Amino acid sequence: MKPEKNLFRHESLQSIKGAQEILKAITKGLAKGVLSFSDGDGEIRLTPKGLINLKVTVRKEDDYHRLDIRLSWQASHGASKKSTLQVSHDE
Repeated sequence: MKPEKNLFRHESLQSIKGAQEILKAITKGLAKGVLSFSDGDGEIRLTPKGLINLKVTVRKEDDYHRLDIRLSWQASHGASKKSTLQVSHDE
């Protein structure tokens, strides 16, 4: 078995459906309280509990569009920022 990593990075070109499947796997992992990421070099396992800090950054410049989603948490529960994110889609 490969050793557990402290840092995991992955970058690949995905179809919209492929990206959706990865995001679905992350949401299922959050619901179960266990997120596992692996590649050929090892695995990292996270166990999110309690409050999670969510940061969404969106950039649109000419033909370059970028969406960053960051989730972070600590073992001890600190104060959270109170604001409501609204996300919508065109139908």
